[in-house]
Amino acid sequence: MTDDRASTGLDLDPEAFEALVIDELDELPDEMVEGLENVIFVTEDRPADGSLDLLGLYEGTALTDRGQYGFGELPDRIILYREPLLAAAEGDLEALRDEIHVTLVHEIAHYYGIDDDELHRLGWA
Repeated sequence: MTDDRASTGLDLDPEAFEALVIDELDELPDEMVEGLENVIFVTEDRPADGSLDLLGLYEGTALTDRGQYGFGELPDRIILYREPLLAAAEGDLEALRDEIHVTLVHEIAHYYGIDDDELHRLGWA
């Protein structure tokens, strides 16, 4: 039987990974995170398809696409995937921190209505 988990050289369990994500969230500029409303940050091992290709995901309605939104709405979610991020960092803790940081900025940008083309142009994709 083979183990298809990412072989990274870093042995971070879900709790340690989540702590890194929280640390990187704390490092983001206040003006980026203060405007977030009804958003939760979640860490999961892998995307539903089991791949290592997707580092993060924004699930929700971008601020620019919202009509009437508010009371009673389920929170938007920003998901960071532990195993793909560990694989992308190739065993280097500082590289992992950088990947988490870039992924957070990327997914938060989607919340604000910035699409992938604009993120590529800005160097965040």
